[in-house]
Amino acid sequence: MNNKNWKNTLLDSDSTIEEAVINLNKSGLQIVLVLSKNKSLIGTITDGNIRKGMLEGLNFKDSINKIFHKEPLVATRQMNREEIIQLMQSNGVNSLPLVDENLNVLDLYLISDFVTRPKHLNLMLIMSGGKGQRLLPFTENCPKPLLEVNGKPMLEHIIERAKLNGFYRFVISIYYLGHMIEDYFGNGANWNVEITYLKESNPLGTAGCISLLENQPKDPIVVTNGDILTDINYDDLLDFHNQQVNAVATMAIRRHEWRHSYGVVHTKDLEITGFEEKPVSRTNINAGVYVLSPSALSFLKYNEHCDMPTLFERLSENNLRTIAYPIYESWIDVGRNKDYNNVNNIEK
Repeated sequence: MNNKNWKNTLLDSDSTIEEAVINLNKSGLQIVLVLSKNKSLIGTITDGNIRKGMLEGLNFKDSINKIFHKEPLVATRQMNREEIIQLMQSNGVNSLPLVDENLNVLDLYLISDFVTRPKHLNLMLIMSGGKGQRLLPFTENCPKPLLEVNGKPMLEHIIERAKLNGFYRFVISIYYLGHMIEDYFGNGANWNVEITYLKESNPLGTAGCISLLENQPKDPIVVTNGDILTDINYDDLLDFHNQQVNAVATMAIRRHEWRHSYGVVHTKDLEITGFEEKPVSRTNINAGVYVLSPSALSFLKYNEHCDMPTLFERLSENNLRTIAYPIYESWIDVGRNKDYNNVNNIEK
């Protein structure tokens, strides 16, 4: 296929996870090809390998040797077009390195070179009903999702990014100044997408609005807060959810780090057992983006307030599988004046 960027996917085996992330972003080809010292292919890294490593507690400074797949799937020059397509489709991969008899990489095949991927039939629901009180005075006469970032409403950024990822069926929940959102986007025709609205008569929380859907979805739905700006690939998120056996709900999470202002003293009873000088604490936080299988929606009551963490708790209490999707892409929750000012400074 002669994908001109494929050489950007090559990475030495002594590299770090951070370098693998940079590699993925630079090539845009969704795979890293790991080379030995003699430059032969010894493994591959995908987005999923990185996210799994993050869930296991690895950080960006760790070696890729802890995450790369050491038995890479490859194509050879003897294979024809049909065999290559079948190999990729049967193994659920979007890319396949072409190698010679010494495992030297010659090219990279992409499924998109052979097959046009259809648009997603899955709904994407964007929660846009909040009052945005922490963003006053910006939200006094404007709903938060319509606040502009780099000349466009935040909600428009979300829709356009999701459209690039194959989504075209959108549902927007509205409450506070919702008519302004409806007037701006209409039915979505100006963006070549379909948009309908869920109109809350009272605030229903970050999950309760989903109960207003007229028809039960047959496929998983992607849900996002209307004030989240991120470079996440919603297509990858949906694929991740679909690949997890018996998963009914997926929550995107993000690693949050902060440094203590003071030295920490460890004790046991009265005895001092150790010291840490301004240690760094790490936690995972809810990133405000989700995938819900249709069965998860049965745990919502019509027109009843429910926040998303509560829905996840209900699912877990009923022994249903809920999973985390770590994101390392850029992510900003535009919830306060400081956040809004910062994101505009970043974007300009």
